[in-house]
Amino acid sequence: MDEGKAYPMNDGTNQGFGMPTPPQAAGQPQGAGQAQAADRPQNGQPQTAGQPASFQPQAFQPYQQPGYAQPQAAPAAGFAAPVAPAAQVAAAPAKQSHSGLIALGIVAAAIVLIFGIGAASCSAAIGSLSSIGSAGDASSLSTYGDSVAVITMSGTIGYDGSACSPEGLRAALKSVEADDDIKAVVLRVNSGGGTSTAGEEMSQLIAGFDKPIVVSSASINCSAAYEISSQADYIYVNHSTAIGAIGTIMQTYDASELLDKLGIKVNSIASAESKDSSYGTRPLTDEEREYYQNLVSQINAQFVSSVASGRGMSVAQVQELATGMEFTGDDAVANGLADEIGTYDDALAKAAELGGIKGDFDVVDADPSRSDLASLLGISGSTKVSISADDLAAALAKLDEAHTVR
Repeated sequence: MDEGKAYPMNDGTNQGFGMPTPPQAAGQPQGAGQAQAADRPQNGQPQTAGQPASFQPQAFQPYQQPGYAQPQAAPAAGFAAPVAPAAQVAAAPAKQSHSGLIALGIVAAAIVLIFGIGAASCSAAIGSLSSIGSAGDASSLSTYGDSVAVITMSGTIGYDGSACSPEGLRAALKSVEADDDIKAVVLRVNSGGGTSTAGEEMSQLIAGFDKPIVVSSASINCSAAYEISSQADYIYVNHSTAIGAIGTIMQTYDASELLDKLGIKVNSIASAESKDSSYGTRPLTDEEREYYQNLVSQINAQFVSSVASGRGMSVAQVQELATGMEFTGDDAVANGLADEIGTYDDALAKAAELGGIKGDFDVVDADPSRSDLASLLGISGSTKVSISADDLAAALAKLDEAHTVR
């Protein structure tokens, strides 16, 4: 093969190397490769490294004729193709607008649904709106006729604002008292006791309430919780309920020996010798122990007296039971601390009976910690499955009156 000649090589690329060599026109200057091929047979010498002209890309520039430049129009047209995606991007806002209409429709449907529910529980909405305030404010409840309110007292008796505190219980009872449809209350108790002072306050609230109160004891009803329960009109327990534990306790500790072993010395600067008696840095003196014992006995005497008054028993009878120990439900019924073995439903029925309700009745959640949303959608707070036309008309009248007042 003569290396000086340009043989056609078609690799499918439509470039200078792959195209057939076009015929030379007369008088047209020869390419560098052709001139070298003509010289090579004459001198018989191979081309040196200093003469690489036949391998330079410009050697094939003469083949870039106008006729071979025409295929470039196709790529140029191809570059214009991305215009279509650009048009699609420009049209995107229309899709977003369509999606927005769908979302708006969904929101509108949700609003209609909410108003549909509100039509069935409009008085619950009034209760929700009027209940915004402090725990001491009375709030209206969702009632559609004769009802029994339920107050759930679950947890430690103290001052946390819930139904386990004087503030929360007071708010719940005020709500019940303000609603003429509510004829009685079930106090659902599941508490082991707590602060004696809070228990004393709450027992007085129960004792001074005009509407009947029935206690439904869950797993435990002890100590301060029982002092509160003892003021109710009727007490139900389960067979296995732990109830009673009438007694009062105060604890101090003595860590002085531990502090000595650790090499820690506590210097107490107090206005009186016994001011640090309950700090645990030294043992109690005999006088201090006697003082604290008298304090506990005095508080416990009030506890026993409260239970005796609430249960219609003598102080001596209650004092005999005030061992600090709990009783089972069966034993409590036998010794007079409870009235009957019964369930939560039994307590509801008894409350309705004591409240003078004949026939069906609603059950209303009067827990002060219930959420405003639960009150707004307070259908779940009532056991009535359907609402009569009269009830709905009365509820709508209440709603209209509320808006007029505002």
